[in-house]
This record gives sequence, structure tokens and C-alpha cells, in this order.
Amino acid sequence: MKRQHIVAGNWKMNKSFEEGKDLAEAVAAGLNESDTIAILAPPFIHLSAVSMTVQQKLNLKLAAQNCHQEQGGAYTGEISIDMLKSVGVEYVILGHSERREYFGEEATLLAKKVDAVLAAGLKPIFCCGEKLPIREAGTHTELVSDQIKGALFHLSAEAFADVVIAYEPVWAIGTGVTASPEQAQEMHAVIRQLVAGQYGAEVADATTILYGGSVKPANAKELFSQPDVDGGLVGGASLKPDDFLAIIDSF
Repeated sequence: MKRQHIVAGNWKMNKSFEEGKDLAEAVAAGLNESDTIAILAPPFIHLSAVSMTVQQKLNLKLAAQNCHQEQGGAYTGEISIDMLKSVGVEYVILGHSERREYFGEEATLLAKKVDAVLAAGLKPIFCCGEKLPIREAGTHTELVSDQIKGALFHLSAEAFADVVIAYEPVWAIGTGVTASPEQAQEMHAVIRQLVAGQYGAEVADATTILYGGSVKPANAKELFSQPDVDGGLVGGASLKPDDFLAIIDSF
């Protein structure tokens, strides 16, 4: 099974409602039809409007930046999977380094969120990655492996097939520093080998693994040329339609 190429744009906490509509329209207008899936992940207030926009292109999809693990109830300020699904969301970003850092999200909670997303028929984009001290200590492969095992390896092989993994070296997010293509490939290969050890080579070969650390038009082509890098989870560059489109066209 051929792995899916994906470029996902995480807008984070940026763009007013009108600015978001304009950005989504610009991406849709400039997107070439291809086998690469482009995903927009705007803040919650944009999802309904952007859902209408992504319908303009077959290879343009909608993601949420987070969700709550429960189906509904007294959880003020939270968003349920059913709410997201009702406005056309197909993917949900889970475990982003900022959610881990600022909101204390760890494996037990993330496993519940993964289960909720999959149960609703949506696809999680599961983030993992290390901070600079861990990288410098040389224990980054162990940390990333533990993050994946703790939140994903309770899944059946059938369920795991719907998971997208995004490796994000935290030291390269928003810093302008990018992992070298060789560093990215090394970690992506480690992740694929880890998946193969749990689910077998066929599942591992079909798993899409994205790189998420200061992806830009200038470095996307070289990053995406690595054998185990299947696309990108893009932050700042996704807020500029020309840059985001150039990254998508880097395959």
C-alpha cells in the first residue's frame, strides 16, 4: 500500500474570522489537484466556514487542532468529536508539543482522545517529539518511542491504520532552526521501525509520518525527499498562502 503524502497547516491561535476565510480561499484557489492531501487546521471559530471552502478541492481537507475525549457534557470551553464531525472535520491534531507543554497533556489522556477520534471515524494526527535538552542528552529516540507506545500501542492494527504520526523536534518549532534532512530521516526511520515491531512491516510501510519543525518552501523539497518523510505539519508558513502552496508542491 502506497503511503499518503500529506501537508497539514496548523494555524494555531492566529487569524480573525475574516482573515481565516481569506486564507482558506487563497489556498483553495491556488491548490493543484494531486495525490498530496492538503489539510487546513484553523482555530475552532473558523471550522464551519473553512469546511465550505475545502469542498472546492478533492485533495483539500479540514482538521481541528484539538478535541475533548468525552462525547459531551459539562466541560466548559471544550469541543467534542461530534461537534467537529458535524462541521466536516476529518482529522484532529493530538498531542502537539504546545498542548503537552502548556496544558499538561500526556499519554493516558492522549490515548483516550485517540480512541474518541477513531471511534467517530475521524483520523488523528498524533504529534511526538523532544525538547533540546533531551536531544542533547541523546535520549530523544527513547522519549519519542515512549510517547508513541503510551498513546497509540493499545490500538489494534486495523485502528492504527487510520493514524497519522507527526514528528516535531520541539527545538525546531518557531525557532527558525530546522532539523537537517538527515536528522529528520533518522527519527522518521526510528518511528517506522517502532511501528513495524508492534504491527508488522506492512502496517509500518503504510503509515504516514510527517515532519513538523519550521518547514518552509526553502527546505521542504529536501525534507520531503527523505525516504521516510511523508509530508509536513506546517506552522508559521501555513499562514502565508503562497508559502503553504509552495510547500505542498514540493513533492
